[in-house]
Amino acid sequence: MEVVDFSKPGEKKKLILAGALGFVAILFLWWTFIGFGSGTVSPPKNVSAIQTTSSRPSGNQPTKTDDTSQVINVNDLTIVNLPTTIPIVQEPRRNIFAYLEKPVVAPTPVVTPTPTPTPTPPVLLATISPPNVYAKTGDFTLEVSGDKFTPEMRVFMDGREVSTKYKGPQQMSAAISAATITNPGLRKIEVRTPDGRVYSNQVGLSVAPPPTPNYSYVGIFGTKHYVNTALLQDKNNKEILSVQLGDLLSGRFRVTSISDKEIVFVDTNLKIKHTLAMTEGERTASAPTARPTPRVDAEDDEPQL
Repeated sequence: MEVVDFSKPGEKKKLILAGALGFVAILFLWWTFIGFGSGTVSPPKNVSAIQTTSSRPSGNQPTKTDDTSQVINVNDLTIVNLPTTIPIVQEPRRNIFAYLEKPVVAPTPVVTPTPTPTPTPPVLLATISPPNVYAKTGDFTLEVSGDKFTPEMRVFMDGREVSTKYKGPQQMSAAISAATITNPGLRKIEVRTPDGRVYSNQVGLSVAPPPTPNYSYVGIFGTKHYVNTALLQDKNNKEILSVQLGDLLSGRFRVTSISDKEIVFVDTNLKIKHTLAMTEGERTASAPTARPTPRVDAEDDEPQL
């Protein structure tokens, strides 16, 4: 280390300048961290009282102040330190595999009431003759067989009394009109007294739809004032037949009328009239075939009018 030579005038100045700078640095540090004043900051002595009012003016009403005011001293105020951290709450333990099961609802038992036994009818209806008929036929007589019939009893069909003839304790007959069997269906036959005190069991009378001609009326031949030939198409094989008045089709349907609008048949077995209106028929129809069975004058098959 080099020794400072004080005999040189320049060295003395450098040493004095360095000492002055060190002293200034010390003063600056003292002022920064400690300061030069010894007193503390105190609140002003003339602190005005804080007045609080119990209510505020609302709307355009004049402001009202309470006579009594509350004086709050600043020195009495204390600093409230609120917690800055949220307390940690442990999560409750749960089973991640657990799930809520739907409660099982017990089915309400259905109580089936015990059927009351139907009392046995005091009168027996065994059979009827005929057991079935065709709809749209004429009047006929229904024979009823059974047991314990009396002269006071009547035959009822679908709840309506029909004309009845008493023949004995086991035999009766009833006149059935054509109006009651116009439509197909099942008719209920019963024998009982008009007041219903004595009755029998029920037996069904079957009313079936009558057979119909399985043809289509597709054309006519003839003059303007006289038509004697009609063209019919068989619905089964689509063949065309030429027929005239009196011809018999399918062994039972007699041609009784031909016009440019319709053709009329009569069922020779059931004496039922059938009407077919003029239609276009099938476009792929074949040529007319031979005529069906011609009319036989000696055959007694005319409808009873």
